Amino acid sequence: MAEKDHSAEKEKPPYARPVDKVLQHLESSEEGLSTSAVTQKAAAAGPNRLPEPPPESMLKRFLRQFHDLLIYVLLASAGITALLAHWIDTGVILGVVVINALIGFIQEGRAEQALAGIRRLLSASARVRRDGRWQEIEAQTLVPGDIVRLRSGDRVPADLRLISTINLLVEESALTGESEASHKQQESVAATAALGDRACMAYSGTMVVAGRGVGVVTAIGADTEIGRINLMLGEVEKIATPLTRQMNRFGSILSFAIVGLALLLVAIGRVMHGYAWTELFFAAIGFAVAAIPEGLPAILTITLALGVQRMARRRAITRKLDAIETLGSVTVICSDKTGTLTKNEMTVRSVVTTADSYAVEGSGYVPQGTIIRDDDPVALEQHPDLQAVIEVLSLCNDAEIHEQDGQWRVIGEPTEAAMQTLAGKAGFTGNGYHRVAVVPFESHNKYMATLHRFPDERRMILVKGAPDRILERCGAQRSVQGETEPLDRSFWEEQVDQLGRRGLRVLAAAARPVGQEKSTLSSDDFDHELSFLGLVGIIDPPRPEAVRAISLCRQAGIKVKMITGDHAGTARAIGREMGLIDGGGEERVVSGPELENVSDERLVELAGTYDIFARTSPEHKLRLVKALQAMGEVVAMTGDGVNDAPALKRADVGVAMGIKGTEATKEAADIVLADDNFLSIEQAVEEGRTIYDNLRKAILFVLPTNGAEGLVMLAAVAFGLVLPLTPVQILWVNMVTAVTLGLALAFEPTEPGIMNRPPRRPDEPILGSRLIWRIAFVSLLIGSATIGSFLFVRLAGLSLEQARTMAVNTLVFGEIFYLLNTRFIDQSSLRLDLFSSNPAVWLTIVLLLVLQALFTYAPIMQLWFGSAGLTLLHWLIPLAVGFSVFCLVEAQKAVDRYLLSRSAAPGN
Repeated sequence: MAEKDHSAEKEKPPYARPVDKVLQHLESSEEGLSTSAVTQKAAAAGPNRLPEPPPESMLKRFLRQFHDLLIYVLLASAGITALLAHWIDTGVILGVVVINALIGFIQEGRAEQALAGIRRLLSASARVRRDGRWQEIEAQTLVPGDIVRLRSGDRVPADLRLISTINLLVEESALTGESEASHKQQESVAATAALGDRACMAYSGTMVVAGRGVGVVTAIGADTEIGRINLMLGEVEKIATPLTRQMNRFGSILSFAIVGLALLLVAIGRVMHGYAWTELFFAAIGFAVAAIPEGLPAILTITLALGVQRMARRRAITRKLDAIETLGSVTVICSDKTGTLTKNEMTVRSVVTTADSYAVEGSGYVPQGTIIRDDDPVALEQHPDLQAVIEVLSLCNDAEIHEQDGQWRVIGEPTEAAMQTLAGKAGFTGNGYHRVAVVPFESHNKYMATLHRFPDERRMILVKGAPDRILERCGAQRSVQGETEPLDRSFWEEQVDQLGRRGLRVLAAAARPVGQEKSTLSSDDFDHELSFLGLVGIIDPPRPEAVRAISLCRQAGIKVKMITGDHAGTARAIGREMGLIDGGGEERVVSGPELENVSDERLVELAGTYDIFARTSPEHKLRLVKALQAMGEVVAMTGDGVNDAPALKRADVGVAMGIKGTEATKEAADIVLADDNFLSIEQAVEEGRTIYDNLRKAILFVLPTNGAEGLVMLAAVAFGLVLPLTPVQILWVNMVTAVTLGLALAFEPTEPGIMNRPPRRPDEPILGSRLIWRIAFVSLLIGSATIGSFLFVRLAGLSLEQARTMAVNTLVFGEIFYLLNTRFIDQSSLRLDLFSSNPAVWLTIVLLLVLQALFTYAPIMQLWFGSAGLTLLHWLIPLAVGFSVFCLVEAQKAVDRYLLSRSAAPGN
């Protein structure tokens, strides 16, 4: 039985075991290790550093950028133009391919710095006890069992089980998500304790903000908590974006269609007309050149790049081109709390005295805001009960706030800084008060006390701390009249409960007068003789812009979920203020321990049902993101701590805070908010939806060009006609319309009401059946008009070169007028803003007309493309065709709108 108990004890984590058992397990003592023991342990454990992935050659990384279906389409186009000896176009296409690859290569190299960002969090040195004496060594030479000393300002060099502490405060928000530093002590905690509740542990990469401590190394390198996150980050697979999946599917369908139709063309020409194989091969190449939209990838890249530039002006830095568009398609935003939805600046919200309750306005450390009672501002001198509390909170305090470069900075502990901010709002300065003695805060006592001499020469003991610890030292309280009366403990306990239910951290204030001769202070001086003055409720407040952004996201049909490492009560309170829960009915907060043991199926159910998750670990955040993706959601994840990095990398789009975010988080993210403004996410969603609209418009515009050209080639072969267009002429049309008219659509402004529509379904095709029908309709219109104009001028006696030039210009004018149709996918283009909302359209039309004039009349172009000059009268034919296309497409759009309104009407 004893052996069984001993085995169970060994299986417990270090934080759940007494210090002596941990030391025994590590074969160490408080005197530290010997040199020989260190040598043996180092050989077994290795260095205290995070493993680096094997380097990948730059050539391999560069070549990987070409593994994309759209790039294959471009390379095929380049190959075809090379076969046709059209070297200029070959160079242009290959230039687009190489530029795309270079952009991806550079961005991928930056993304791989995420792991390096975590490694930079590790300490460079450590103070360790070896061979019975303290010495400073390189942190990477630490081994399990080493005894390490911590002081204020140190970065913890490894995971430590604390042996002794003196007022030790460690800032762990990067790992736990908690907004305030954690008080450390040496007593063991439960084996099921969440990371943020392991008060007897100090974790590698966290920062000591106050006090001193000694601990034994329990884990180094990859075995530390930060090492586990590093491993998770390296193993997380980034899934393809919705746009990538849609474009791949679209490209596959288009590729099969082109190959199938090319084979059909060869079969028709051979069987029906007996064309020679060389002629058929030339016609098939011409058809492929016609059908492949080689300008589309360039338009896609440029449209995304323009969106990136626009978002940069809104303080959102995009690290990957398709991230903005992906954010436009998100259905769920998962957000960390601390520093993302909240300011990560503690703020006093409530003050409770025997006489009254006061609300405090303002947030953060800016000492501006009003103290209110019954909706009316109060003056401190008229409320001595409030002044008594603020005196204690401000004087029994070691923090300072000061303004620097327009920003309010904190020296000291954030909670104490919040109290100094409260004093500033109340107009209390502390001038004339003199501290005589102090009992500093101890984590096991949970209070701080000072002896102060007041301006009127009175001496007072002032105490602040945890309400339960202060109440047990009080026998009286300040009455409404300012006198002393017996303590009403049940009243104060009820007030503490009420503040706690609001998610506020509660501190108490008490005082006791002493004689003029008193000059020292110890805990014996205020064991049971204090007078209770009141309570304050403190919280890390929501960002006002985040509250508005959540409302706008919900209006746009996007669900917002908060996933935090903080306590459930705090998460619930912030969730209520953010509008994530309405305060009525069940305000369910799912906790980390509950997530720990649920199956993947149950996790999917929880992730879809509830919006607030508290006390979560990095693994929980990652599992929740995966669960939402398994439901078919497109997930954005926001955060600022190292604990958020794996989930940010896995999400469809990761968003990091640029000011307060860790380097590891920024490197793992797709978008970095330079101003830490959650509202920028909502703006990015709007920008993403605009980009997607413009991409659809570009595809809707480009494909009829290819469709019309393909139809011309098929019809010519099927009817045994001379080809109305040569392959090089087709390539000319494709390129000039893509880089002029197609590019103009990238500048289209946001359509009205774009944030009032729900997110598109992830499985929704880029082009639905209605738009595919329009592409077919327009292809038929322009293709028929092109063949018709070619045959008409041939019958009128024009040369073959002139007839082909007429066919090219007919095709181009049809595209010009169709561009005006496409600017508004469903709405009528017969509107005034057709002329004013996008000047780029008219600039590109003018540029294209100039290019077409050069194509028609420039001798060098006539030599290269086989074109010939036309008379002014001849230009009326393309102009009439273009105007007819515009009118017919507008009529078709009107019919579509009518049918849609009929189908949406009640009873249908």
